[in-house]
Amino acid sequence: MMAAVAGFGAAIGALGRYGTTRVVQRWTGNHWPVATLAINWVGCFLLGGLSGWQLDQPLTVLLGTGILGGFTTFSTFSHELVMLADQRRFGAALGYLVLSVGGGLLLAASGLWCGLHFR
Repeated sequence: MMAAVAGFGAAIGALGRYGTTRVVQRWTGNHWPVATLAINWVGCFLLGGLSGWQLDQPLTVLLGTGILGGFTTFSTFSHELVMLADQRRFGAALGYLVLSVGGGLLLAASGLWCGLHFR
């Protein structure tokens, strides 16, 4: 049963990621992976908040594992990082790495704090 809940959520999250990526790329172009960075940052903050709220298991599986798991994307981040390095855009690759990981950790911690304090 939980696998179906997670799968349903993941489908929703993946559609959200696809739509968000299309909109952001229209605004910013395709020169730097802004869409993936924004998506992963939002996902880090929301998952931190979800952890702080400590909801029951079915809702956590739907929202966290499912929707946010389908929305965020480590594989696209990794691919884009490798592509920047392959294009010899080492400064851009390093910036993307630092912003993604550092920003993601800060946003997850901020989300957790918000979730614990604004239940």
